[in-house]
Amino acid sequence: MLSKKTITAILTIAVFAVTTGFGQSLEDNWNDFLHYTKIGRFDLAKGYAQAVLDSQPDPVELLALSEANRAGVAILQRVVDLAPDPQLVDVTRKVLAIVEQGKFIRRSDPKIIIEEVKRLNTTDRGWFIAVKRLRNAGEYSIPFMLDAISDNSRKDEWENIKRALPEIGKDGIRPLVAALQSDDTALKAEIIRALGGIKYPQALGYLKYIMEQDPSTELRSLAAESIRMIDPQALNVPAAPLFYRLAESYYYHAESLQPAEDADFANIWFWDIVGKRLLKERVDRKYFNELMAMRVCEWALKADPAFGWAIGLWQAAYFKAESTGVDIPDYFGPGHADAMTYATTTGPEYLHQALGRAIKDRNAFVALGAIEALAKIAGEKSLLYRIGSAQPLVIALSDKNKPVKYSAAIAIAAAGPVARFPESKLVVANLAQALAEPSSNPELANNWVAEEYAVRAAKVMLKLGQTRNRVINLSLAQSAVINATKDSRSNIQMLAGQILAHMDSPEAQRAIAVMALDENNAMDVRISAFDSLAQSAKLNANLLDVTAIDDIYSLVSTVEADPNLRSAAARAYGSLNLPSQKVKDLILDQSKS
Repeated sequence: MLSKKTITAILTIAVFAVTTGFGQSLEDNWNDFLHYTKIGRFDLAKGYAQAVLDSQPDPVELLALSEANRAGVAILQRVVDLAPDPQLVDVTRKVLAIVEQGKFIRRSDPKIIIEEVKRLNTTDRGWFIAVKRLRNAGEYSIPFMLDAISDNSRKDEWENIKRALPEIGKDGIRPLVAALQSDDTALKAEIIRALGGIKYPQALGYLKYIMEQDPSTELRSLAAESIRMIDPQALNVPAAPLFYRLAESYYYHAESLQPAEDADFANIWFWDIVGKRLLKERVDRKYFNELMAMRVCEWALKADPAFGWAIGLWQAAYFKAESTGVDIPDYFGPGHADAMTYATTTGPEYLHQALGRAIKDRNAFVALGAIEALAKIAGEKSLLYRIGSAQPLVIALSDKNKPVKYSAAIAIAAAGPVARFPESKLVVANLAQALAEPSSNPELANNWVAEEYAVRAAKVMLKLGQTRNRVINLSLAQSAVINATKDSRSNIQMLAGQILAHMDSPEAQRAIAVMALDENNAMDVRISAFDSLAQSAKLNANLLDVTAIDDIYSLVSTVEADPNLRSAAARAYGSLNLPSQKVKDLILDQSKS
């Protein structure tokens, strides 16, 4: 008779075998995973799913198993959607990801594609089978089909390949339009016919570009015919705006333009002029759409160098691409400038276009990039530029995003406006609010700002005071600046005192004196405050009450005070231009006669 320990060991081994799929094949583990998921035994399903993962299965083999039981795969998708068990959802997602990997491997396999291109030239049934598989391969099939069309030794295959080319569908458009840069007229003709046969508007700009600029009469005529097949009205629209529409669709991630989802990357296609064939560059899906928007904008400018809207969209797309945090793609080449470098050379008109778009889209990253570039290059008139009836930078002053509205206010104030505008009060309000922001506020962290917003706001307010700007009324921010004299940051305190020195107000001057006399403040803060008090007195005369004056007098007259502090207090005291009685007392108090 078995002991209790032996029975326990046997049961443990049995449970382990069930929950891990010990000794089973991939097919057995897969089927048991589906079975126990279907009947709701999630505890067992998890074990078999993990067994599938632990076996490091061949993605193509797992794909074949999934295709043999599509109903089971549908159940797994429902598990992910409904999330009945978090751990089951996690392993299910990982299994399905391997299935997707299998789809990609199978459809992009060059050996399989080459075989299917050859199959096109067998029987009618073989042609239809090959077309179906090549359509599944999508963009990956195009280079091999074009290579075959360009190979004179395969002329007997050309008719069937050309007939199949438009059957690939919209997934073949990106490589096809890239191949239009070929100098082979015959090849370009077949590409143009294929694009017309696909009948998808993504090709319109490229076809119209052929109509407008290609030297070949035959190709221009073919391009016109293909456009009629897609959208006859496009014949009346220049290539540049057609490209611009496409670029906007990429910028806004139009569903119809998205790459296949069975890979974690996407392809951008180029034509190799030397090798006379298509090349692809893998890029991160996170910014594929933005990179394509940039490329299409470049085509718009090739079509019409004066089409400035493409510049603004290109700049916005570059900022948006950088917002993903992914390094720029290798095809940009070494030493390629960042978005801000282009922005500061782009010009205010196009930056306002990018800013207007960003505000409308509520894209703070793009908006900040445009504003900070404007702040570096633009003067008053450029900053208050109008697009139609709208002034993008002025609109930004009311944005809900703090960095956007603060940056807008700082940019406008830094330009030192001389013409009055209704939103000047909003500029002051934003500067005052920025001045009070702590440096630790995570909301204010961004790629464009080198200094904290409080410091930037204080510096620009000081500049306004020093230049006696008549448009931006700093007195509206007086309370905020006085509060800043009590800030925990000494640089903010000192800047606040310097700003207050330019305000013709008893409250402003007295706040400076309080900061200077406060023994809790750091020595450099107090000395700076006395210097600001001296400046205030020179500009606005004495506005202090008797108590403050007596306190300064006491500091100047005591020998126990720090010499540097005492000297600063004395300069301030002298600048107050007090009545002779006070000065006489100071002299006689130190007299030894």
